[in-house]
Parts: sequence; C-alpha cells; structure tokens
Amino acid sequence: MTELSGKVALVTGASRGIGYGVAEALVARGDRVCITGRNEEALKEAVERLGADRAIGVPGKAHDEAHQAVAVERVMEAFGRVDFLVNNAGTNPVFGPLADLDLGVARKVYETNVVSALGFAQRTWHAWQRENGGAIVNIASIAGLAPSPFIGAYGISKAAMINLTAQLAHEFAPTVRVNAIAPAVVKTKFAKALYEGREEEAAAAYPLGRLGVPSDIGGAAAFLTSDQSDWITGQTLQVDGGLFLNAGVG
Repeated sequence: MTELSGKVALVTGASRGIGYGVAEALVARGDRVCITGRNEEALKEAVERLGADRAIGVPGKAHDEAHQAVAVERVMEAFGRVDFLVNNAGTNPVFGPLADLDLGVARKVYETNVVSALGFAQRTWHAWQRENGGAIVNIASIAGLAPSPFIGAYGISKAAMINLTAQLAHEFAPTVRVNAIAPAVVKTKFAKALYEGREEEAAAAYPLGRLGVPSDIGGAAAFLTSDQSDWITGQTLQVDGGLFLNAGVG
C-alpha cells in the first residue's frame, strides 16, 4: 500500500462510478477517505475494495441534512480531520423537454445536485477547513456549460453548481480552494442512457476517440486537491475528451 499522506477526503456518491473513481485515486496517493452513498451494501463493498484501513462508508441520501451532519461527524471521529471534500452525489431522474417538466422533479434535481453540495461544504468548512485549510471539488458537467437536449433540468443544476463553485471560492479564500470538474459522458451506470447500445457512435464525436472512464475524473480530482494546484481556485476544468473543440464546426 502507498504510504499514508496524512490527508483525509470526504467523497459523496462514491459507492460506484465517478465518485468511486475519485476515491480510488485519492487512496492510491495515500489519502484516507470517507465515502457516502444511498445503497448500504454497495457502499460496504466499495470500502472493502478501497481497503478498510483507508476508507469508511456512511450510507444516506445526499440531500438529507441529517445525513450530511452524520457523514462529517463520522469522518472527524474516524480520522480527526477532513482536508478535502468532493461533491459528486447527483441525480438525473428525468429525460425530456423543460416545457413538460414536472416542477416537483425539478426541485428534487436542484436539491440533490446543488443544495446538498452547499450543505456538505458548509459542514466541512466549520468542522475543519476554516481553521486548517483544504480544498473542495464539485463534480459539475459540460451540460452546465451549454444546452443539452432532453437533460435540461440536470444541466441547469450543473450550471448552478459551477456558479456555486465560484461563490464558495471567493468566500472561502484564502483558506480553502474551491474548483469544479465538468466531465462529458463518462462510462458509468448513471450515464448509460446516453451511450448504451451506441457507444461507438457516441465516441465518434470526441476528438480523443473515446468516452470517459471514472479514472479520468479521479485523476483530475487528485490534481485539484494536490499541492500542484495551490494557485488554482474558482475554476471549472472541462474533462471532455476534446468534445468542446467541435463547437461551431459544421
């Protein structure tokens, strides 16, 4: 095992997919992690894969304020610090035009994707980061940077997360750096509807010739929580295989 770095991260929505890829990258460099997720069994399995000496899991729903409090309390109890927060938990329960969107669903998307990220940031700030420093990484999406047909509610929430990133970066400076990552399509269960059965066709739109994988985002998150990014805050890093290079090209 890699020698311990002494640093600790809380990664939300990390029993699988992008969140797990982030947790895996942080553990690989020597950090200890607390991961959260809705499925308790999946969370236990993820902790076992990461290593029970390096990881703990706290089950619950990201938008539940009681869960947010318990998660931060548990990481402080277990490790005594929380240097990094990675807000990855998110939802996209609906596909379709905004004209027909159920407003209750819109509220759910915003509550899970944006308000929960703010809640976790408030709690890690007060528990450790305000006095000791650290970094926050918000997992946004390229859907927050440009219109995305049929996932408008999700895109709106990710645009809000990008703005939240800038706001927190301003307010939490100089103690804590806050940045976002905006992935394009990453091969996860969450994004299957965007590529399943047509992966080759979907990947053809990307100059780098493939869709993303969780480790692509894990590497970016590891960078943004490292000393190598000490002069970077308030930024949104597009990790998109070059997709936006095609903007405006006929």
